[in-house]
Amino acid sequence: MNKHNFSAGPAILPQEVIKDAAQAVLELDNIGLSLIEISHRSKEFIAIMEEACSLSLKLLGLENKGYKAIFVQGGASLQFFMTAYNLLETKAGYINSGTWSTKAINEAKILGEVLELASSKDKNFNYIPKGYDIPNDLDYLHLTTNNTIFGTQYKTLPDTNVPLVADMSSDIFSRPFDYSKFDMFYAGAQKNMGPAGVTLVVIKESSFNKVSRVIPSMLNYEVHAKAESMFNTPPVFPVYTVLLNLRWIAKNGGLEGVGAQNDKKAALIYNEIDRNPLFEGFANQEDRSNMNATFNLKDDKLASVFDPLWNQANISGLKGHRSVGGYRASIYNAMTMESIQVLVDCMQEFERKA
Repeated sequence: MNKHNFSAGPAILPQEVIKDAAQAVLELDNIGLSLIEISHRSKEFIAIMEEACSLSLKLLGLENKGYKAIFVQGGASLQFFMTAYNLLETKAGYINSGTWSTKAINEAKILGEVLELASSKDKNFNYIPKGYDIPNDLDYLHLTTNNTIFGTQYKTLPDTNVPLVADMSSDIFSRPFDYSKFDMFYAGAQKNMGPAGVTLVVIKESSFNKVSRVIPSMLNYEVHAKAESMFNTPPVFPVYTVLLNLRWIAKNGGLEGVGAQNDKKAALIYNEIDRNPLFEGFANQEDRSNMNATFNLKDDKLASVFDPLWNQANISGLKGHRSVGGYRASIYNAMTMESIQVLVDCMQEFERKA
């Protein structure tokens, strides 16, 4: 029996995507070759890359709006530095809403002046900062739309005239959003898009050549865009799996369809967290993430009763990050309502036994 995978990442993918990706490893589209042994310059893979880029922009509502979708390597961690290398000329503003924001700030400081305009560190990042001033002379404002560890998520964007940049690694393609408000955003694949090994960058073409420094080719967005994500050998398997997942999203109603399902799934788990007297949510209610529900036991000693219940129910990946403790149910696009119901049933059985 397959487990109910609540892991924060590498994370759950639709079963049909996994099966089709596995088949392609054996043989891609009846060409007599495995996906992982074909040339990235072959017509088969060029078609895969072109569709992955174009479908990304289409799903995000950015088709024919002056954006480029490019696939690069190095994860979001490389983008923390690469963003600043390409965009930070004088000074940039950052909102610190968690661990990954902190890392992004530290990397950007290597290249220029960074203003931490707001932070939720005072309450262990359990809320999204609001009500801060944004200088008009920033090169860009950077935020993290979803905070995987702490379970918080931006519901609305700050009102600003400066270019907006975001790390969307854990909630990209999960909801309808006005993505045109961003000049650039990036996402590591392994949370809601595909397997680890590839990162999607979506950037306005007008954002190229924004700095006076010489940018090494591998760190230059324009170089990757002009090479159609083929400046160096791309990771063919992750890109193909991302494409399969994008097709799955399109087939399931696009961002409106998966967003509606994600709302229902989040409501199911949060309603139980709030109803059950043995649990308490970690994140501020108005900032709760639809991707990562974080919660704790009111009495940690009862973990010896609750943990065996969810383990016996074939639930995997439920333990919270050490920064928060407790539990974290990651409910990405591919998570089913049935799996969430299994978790809710365990929580209710725990209430009866405790």
